[in-house]
Amino acid sequence: MSEEPDSAAALQLVRLVKDWAGAIVSDDPARIASFMADEWVFVSGSGIDPKERFLSLVESGTLTHSAMDLRTEPRIRVYGDTAVVTGRVTNTAHYQGERHDADEWTTDVFVRRQGRWLCVLSHITPVAPD
Repeated sequence: MSEEPDSAAALQLVRLVKDWAGAIVSDDPARIASFMADEWVFVSGSGIDPKERFLSLVESGTLTHSAMDLRTEPRIRVYGDTAVVTGRVTNTAHYQGERHDADEWTTDVFVRRQGRWLCVLSHITPVAPD
C-alpha cells in the first residue's frame, strides 16, 4: 500500500534527503554514514560500490563534494517500512584532485528500522543532454 506523497513519512523523507545532501558536502564520513544502513550500496555506470569503499574515499580526502543541490522536488513513494525517493540533483565533486560537475537523476531506497529511515541503495543516472 502506497502512502500519499504529502504523508508524515514523506515529509520526514524530504527533510532527510536535504539533510543527507548537507552531510555529503560536509565531507564528514561519520555524518554521511549516519544516513546509511550497513548494507548500503551505490550503483552508477561504473558498477556497484559498498558503503565501506565510498566512506573510505571520503575519509582519505580522495573524494570530496563542494555542492549537492536538489533540482526537483523529490518524488516519494512509501510502501510500509520501505520508501523510494527519486529526484534530480546537481553536484560538484573532486575525485583524486580532479573536479567533476554532475547533473543526475537519483533514486534512493530507504527502510525504516526502529523508527529511523536508513538508505540501503543509491542509484544515479546522468541526465541526458538536450
